[in-house]
Amino acid sequence: MAGDSPQETLFDRGDVEVVSERSADAGSTTCVFCKIIRNETSAAVVHETDDLISFLDHRPLFHGHTLLVPKIHVQLMSDLPTDRVLDFFTQAQRLERAIETGLEADGSMILINNVVSQSVPHLHLHVIPRRKKDGLRVWLGPRHPYTAQNPAEEYAERIRAALKEA
Repeated sequence: MAGDSPQETLFDRGDVEVVSERSADAGSTTCVFCKIIRNETSAAVVHETDDLISFLDHRPLFHGHTLLVPKIHVQLMSDLPTDRVLDFFTQAQRLERAIETGLEADGSMILINNVVSQSVPHLHLHVIPRRKKDGLRVWLGPRHPYTAQNPAEEYAERIRAALKEA
């Protein structure tokens, strides 16, 4: 697992520690989220702990659209050290409840993009307030059903094999 492998601390400036499990990430010093964490760029901060910060998305789908960001610079969810995963998702649960309650939303949408559609290459979780008939159409398509040429069990086996190696 990512959290079990050696990591290199790229820099430590106050309350942001930039970590890479791959190699020195030149973008880490220019990462907009790291700049928010270091107070070099402004944001409407919702909540902050020693390890996490949440702030309003500057291009929200709906008002209250909040991002949860670890203060260490990692790009992927799988790069987040295992000892920080519980805190990250516990805070995501708290944000979900607070956004729904505080904004009187009917529900919420929780998203994490890994590489594809990730506009900032720093792990972040979106909590987006939703209301019935809010007009947002989340299209998860086109769908690709399993067939005799692409059987479900073959894909399940490939994933099981990768899990054994993880």
